Amino acid sequence: MLRIENLDVHYGGIHALRGINVHVPKGKIVTLIGANGAGKSSTLRSIMGIVKKTSGKIIYEDKDLKNYKTKDMVKGGIVLVPEGRRVFPNLTVKENLILGAYIRKDKVKIEKDMNWIYELFPRLKERLWQKAGTLSGGEQQMLAVGRGLMSNPKLLMMDEPSLGLAPMLVKEIFNIIREIHEKGVTILLIEQNAKAALEIADYGYVLETGNIVLEGKGHELLVNDDVKKAYLGEAK
Repeated sequence: MLRIENLDVHYGGIHALRGINVHVPKGKIVTLIGANGAGKSSTLRSIMGIVKKTSGKIIYEDKDLKNYKTKDMVKGGIVLVPEGRRVFPNLTVKENLILGAYIRKDKVKIEKDMNWIYELFPRLKERLWQKAGTLSGGEQQMLAVGRGLMSNPKLLMMDEPSLGLAPMLVKEIFNIIREIHEKGVTILLIEQNAKAALEIADYGYVLETGNIVLEGKGHELLVNDDVKKAYLGEAK
């Protein structure tokens, strides 16, 4: 579904990504793990065209995305749930969700998806008329994911969905990611919580200072000694 080929990205004098290659097959969960500054978020921003690549290709459903605007990518089914939630604080929960469907015209399907969001996130249904800025951090993360789903994505990209959440909420968010995947949505997941990400991922890539230093099936990386030492807090 998505292929990143020899992608290079620079920020001024910083070489953020160094010729990385990533493949996200349709119907799979793929995760990028690594420390802060490794290049994980730069990868997602490059896909969405928020950051311009220096060289390389980003291919989605056999189309080169180089001339695509971000809104065209959303229409094509690529949706990003950004780091830091980025909800509209002065709008209600329901208004935030409705904005997620702004490119859509299929009213019956929109209503069906809205009901699905309520099933996934019962707390959002209880707070439909509450302003998003008054929600807890966990509830805002649920809203950000729900808003992304209202765009009817084929490929859902999630940037640090567990960041800053209490352990119980982290578990809940990852259970919801599983449910979304079971509905047929392909997921590209960026996470610092390597253990949680690799437990649900079909395939994973380890990024260090803009380079992919390791890749493999999620369950294989989970037991890899180098990964355990560097990212799971376990010694060899």
